[in-house]
Amino acid sequence: MMTIQTIFGINLAVILVLMIILWVISLLIKNSSIVDIFWGAGFVLSVWIYFFLTPNGFQGRKLLISILATIWGLRLATHIFIRNFRKPEDSRYQKFRSDAGKTWWWRSLFQVFLLQGLLLCIISTPLLAAQIHPSPNHFIFFDFLGVIFWMIGFFFEASGDFQLAKFRANPQNKGKILDTGVWRYTRHPNYFGDSMQWWGYFSIASAAGGWWTIFSPIIMTTLLVRVSGAKLLEKTMGQNPKYQEYIKNTPFFIPWIPKKRK
Repeated sequence: MMTIQTIFGINLAVILVLMIILWVISLLIKNSSIVDIFWGAGFVLSVWIYFFLTPNGFQGRKLLISILATIWGLRLATHIFIRNFRKPEDSRYQKFRSDAGKTWWWRSLFQVFLLQGLLLCIISTPLLAAQIHPSPNHFIFFDFLGVIFWMIGFFFEASGDFQLAKFRANPQNKGKILDTGVWRYTRHPNYFGDSMQWWGYFSIASAAGGWWTIFSPIIMTTLLVRVSGAKLLEKTMGQNPKYQEYIKNTPFFIPWIPKKRK
């Protein structure tokens, strides 16, 4: 039986090699946004690497977390692929590229691809912790709690992405702010949903003794709220008077009853 450190190391090596290959492709097509598509797919790959390298874990829990992570990761990767298809490089990477100048070709390897690969592996640890231990060899409260968290999160994330894509596809909505559906209850339903699903994975891992992986949902939630998610979007949209009105009436992250509109 391999140790958890060995299994983690194998996955890390696989992910980093794939990130280097993606980096080379990004240089050829001059678009670093392809790394975003791999983000969800990378977790799918990781959870199945963990699945096959942990034969002694409780099979029910192994299948549960692997299936949930696969549904989440494939949906996210597909959504980003469709959103970015035949579109220019994301504005975040355009700014990085502009600031770095001629050094971007090698700086992007460390600043974008290897960094995200390392974060991916660190965040994926609940997916490993849930599968490596053989006991308890039955589902317990935290498994069911994790599924509830995941279902709530998946609803908000998938609904939020679908409603926003449909909203943007209508030319009549240009310049408007989406404030209906799940967007009425939180300004960032997709980010909230993503966070909830990772708290769900942590809960399932906790059922197998993986309490120590709590850093994973904390890191993911911090990234979604303060780094590359909600706060960044709020800064971009903050100059829009319509968005300022939206801020006054709608909760920031955790869904709640919105204020009555004037």
